[in-house]
Amino acid sequence: MGEFWPVGDVLAYLGGSWRVERAVRDLAHDAAGRFTGTTVFGPLGTGELQHHESGTFVWQGVARPAERTLRFLPGPGPGTALVRFADGRPFHDLDLRSGRYVADHPCSADLYRGEFTVQGEHRWRTVWRVRGPAKDLVLTTDYLRVD
Repeated sequence: MGEFWPVGDVLAYLGGSWRVERAVRDLAHDAAGRFTGTTVFGPLGTGELQHHESGTFVWQGVARPAERTLRFLPGPGPGTALVRFADGRPFHDLDLRSGRYVADHPCSADLYRGEFTVQGEHRWRTVWRVRGPAKDLVLTTDYLRVD
């Protein structure tokens, strides 16, 4: 994709509900799975957004409920945010002013590298490539606004 959609205010852009579809590929074991569900970015009252994702993860034919929670704090500029785990630990920075951003997150000896691309007012994507001694994964997530 050659065109990206710049975001002037990342927290305003993300606010609301999104339909989520994630493809998970384990390259080391030639396995694949899929997550489908929703992500809601709701205000926390401190200028932050709470990201709550819930749905179903299917892996090796077995479907399980899955969920996660993140916090998005205002960054140094309106097109930026600081992403934290639910317990407050840092995850990564986010800058969507150009409509595209690459973030790194070291996790033990593995490295998570995420590419965020905004494809329009109601659509964005993340692709996380995870490499290291414990993991060799590609996680591609498409978000489509539902409200």
